[in-house]
Amino acid sequence: MTRSEFLRLTVGSAAAVLSPTRRPRPKSPAPRETNGSTRFAAVMFDGFPIFDPRGVSRVAEEIFPGRGADLVRSWRTRQFEYQWLRALGGRYTDFREATSDALTFAAAEQRLELTAPFRDRLMNVYLALPVWPDVEPCLIALKESGLRLSILSNMTPDMLRNGLREAGLTAVFEHVLSTDALRTYKPDPRAYAMGADVLGIPRERILFAAFAGWDAAGAKWFGYPTFWVNRLDQPREILGLPPDASGHGLADLVAYVRRMSS
Repeated sequence: MTRSEFLRLTVGSAAAVLSPTRRPRPKSPAPRETNGSTRFAAVMFDGFPIFDPRGVSRVAEEIFPGRGADLVRSWRTRQFEYQWLRALGGRYTDFREATSDALTFAAAEQRLELTAPFRDRLMNVYLALPVWPDVEPCLIALKESGLRLSILSNMTPDMLRNGLREAGLTAVFEHVLSTDALRTYKPDPRAYAMGADVLGIPRERILFAAFAGWDAAGAKWFGYPTFWVNRLDQPREILGLPPDASGHGLADLVAYVRRMSS
């Protein structure tokens, strides 16, 4: 199947981003019938198994030669810490603002001068991240197997919309959900519940594809079968529940789904 054929087949499932300011979404299409032996009816992706953030590191290194890796490492750590701290403290800000605040801290921690042009250049990378090279063929394979595909991410609706539009994948996902709609972040159970609620199928039939180890654990805590797309080859988080399976990319995810469906 070519890319154009794939998009024509999926164009009826217009991607919808949950946001407090959007009008109510039309009723979702009924689930596609699958073979009775198939364990999963849908795959729910975190944003980063789809979107490739490596460009952030490349730009950081161009701006701060020899220091980019240190800056990005500090930035990413604070990026998620700030999300969780604000959610726990009842002082929510969206992913974009938390990311900007984390960049300010990281630059100060690394003793780097973050000018306004440098900040804008780094932040703009997040506004339209490219997809990983394996995304399109693997989504085609999953879609052809009869699975419903959706995204559930902490990223803002604008970030998700822009990234999918730039990749030409707007029509591929049945639902594109931002936790911003609930003013919280994963691993809040309410965030994971968005996926099962919108799809209208039991959580045990929704395979959650996580990018981060903590997200894989959070999805398992909620009750999703979970595949960890461990693209960065990180050690497993020690949070009580391991993922059901893991691999380095979406080809491994496709292989796992096929094994579970046989």
